Amino acid sequence: MLKRTLTALLLIPPVVYLIGWSPEWLFLLAVVTAVVLALREYFSLCRAMGYKVFPWIGYVAGAALCVVEALLPWQPSSYTVTPLLLAFLLLIPTLALRSSTDLKDYLAATSVTIFGILYIGLSLSCLLPIRFAAHSIGREGYPWPGSGLVRPYAGPEHILLLFAVIWAGDICAYLVGRSMGRIPFFPRISPRKTWEGALAGLGGSLLAAWALAHWFFKTPQVKTVILLAAWIAAAGQAGDLVESAIKRGANQKDSGTLLPGHGGFLDRIDSLLFAAPALWLALFVLGSL
Repeated sequence: MLKRTLTALLLIPPVVYLIGWSPEWLFLLAVVTAVVLALREYFSLCRAMGYKVFPWIGYVAGAALCVVEALLPWQPSSYTVTPLLLAFLLLIPTLALRSSTDLKDYLAATSVTIFGILYIGLSLSCLLPIRFAAHSIGREGYPWPGSGLVRPYAGPEHILLLFAVIWAGDICAYLVGRSMGRIPFFPRISPRKTWEGALAGLGGSLLAAWALAHWFFKTPQVKTVILLAAWIAAAGQAGDLVESAIKRGANQKDSGTLLPGHGGFLDRIDSLLFAAPALWLALFVLGSL
């Protein structure tokens, strides 16, 4: 518990700086680094399940998705990411032919590698258009959803909301689930997760969103923010379960040992892998991207 707390305390300040004040190049570098670290642990889990993988293809493709999103922020994602994904879908199976010594492994290795690029690279690349949104429309700011108020730092505020919802949900789920959890939530995938923890996580996420909307954002559209938080929180819990299923298939407790008390890097961002695309989709529907 002490290691877990100390690691969290050390990580929070640099993450908050990256969200709110870092230059765009540094935020991009941080996201690309996160993609590479997460893919590294994902490929390790795949090997533990007996799958051959093509890691360097995955690293390059995942990083490329992020770079394209950052370098072409004025273009809708459908105009930039979709052609790039189609190129990868054609290129990766072709490159994999050179690396496959046993063609019995070819289809599985190609599929596992492509899934990793989508699961991690594409998901985390969604952070970039959200963070740079205010710049992509060529003006100083844009309205917070439904408020009619122009907010010059709307992109960082959305990212802050995303991380606050996930962090608050994780903390509440961990504390309540560990101390009061009795009813298994999804025992086949994650025996230690309970309904009490899941509901506490949702409650903590909504409370964090209300606090941000009321005191920090000072927006009259508190209900909109809370609904957005509920959507993020539900997606985050789904992401947690998906990563747990991958670890259970690999017969591993943690994805790695990078973060003392927390396990691997992928263990810390599993919720983010579903929550970030969920936030991107919600903002796109609301017309904020």
